[in-house]
Amino acid sequence: MKAVCMHETGGPEVLRVEEVDVPVPGPGQVLIRAGVAGVNFTDVMARQGVYIAADSAPRLPAILGTEVAGVVAAAGPDVPGELAGRRVIAFVRGGYAEYAIAPSDLVAELPPAADLAEATACLVQGVSAWQLLSDCGRIEPGQSVLVHSAAGGVGTLAVQLARVLGASTVIATASTPAKQQLAAELGADVVVDYTVPGWAGEVLASTGGRGADIILDAVGGDIGEQSLDCLAPFGRLVAYGVSSKRLAPFAGTQLMHKNQTVTGYWLTGRLASDSRSIAGVVTSLLRLAQAGQLRGVVKHAFPLEDAAAAHRAISDRLTVGKVVLTI
Repeated sequence: MKAVCMHETGGPEVLRVEEVDVPVPGPGQVLIRAGVAGVNFTDVMARQGVYIAADSAPRLPAILGTEVAGVVAAAGPDVPGELAGRRVIAFVRGGYAEYAIAPSDLVAELPPAADLAEATACLVQGVSAWQLLSDCGRIEPGQSVLVHSAAGGVGTLAVQLARVLGASTVIATASTPAKQQLAAELGADVVVDYTVPGWAGEVLASTGGRGADIILDAVGGDIGEQSLDCLAPFGRLVAYGVSSKRLAPFAGTQLMHKNQTVTGYWLTGRLASDSRSIAGVVTSLLRLAQAGQLRGVVKHAFPLEDAAAAHRAISDRLTVGKVVLTI
């Protein structure tokens, strides 16, 4: 089969298409013939050799990719055989390939009319958006939510989910007019350009001076630090990325006066310890999509052979929504 292999970390040029053996599913696994593979910022970091934790580094040579949509081609010895032939989305290892292995408990069957690329957004980014709001942000009806990088993969879904989960005011930040327009189309009540000094004041004004109850931050750095200026009393700031490549330092004394909380989120750690809960979230996301309450924004689809170009586009901040490889 064809696969995008990486023998060393470095620039996009280290991603090369090679012929490798089709993997064989073991106990508790299924083999999926992929039609679409998701590309995420964490893949870019892995290719660069940047990891949140050392144990998350792939063992080289490696095939990147943690999510696919396609058809079950074969089932492991203890997995129901009737799964074969069904259209599914699944968390995998080695998704940039024609075939990939998935744990059977992290496979979700797709409705007949579901688009493979759009459905893929319900995995890494959809689950992240849901858990950021529900588990970490502890969202309650009537609260206000600020979503940074609202035109990104997680952001486009978080804007929509915040509304579904009862937010009274959804505030989105984005860096270009086109990205700001997309956030508004997805349901943001207020859209702010966070590259302009004083953006936090706009957030305060849109919440009557109180600040946002929940802030989702994938940027870090100055944006993360300035977010505390527009976080409401008893508010929760959830850090789940560092696209600025600089961590935002928070002092306990900054949080004490207003009883605020800063918490972190990392999907990889949750996948390893709570697969049943995550499978339930994926099912809920698919139902919302089928009901027309949630849509994956897919504007960038690259052939498998152009995985390096997909990585360049993400690194250069030229993408919005979900980025996929077509196989």
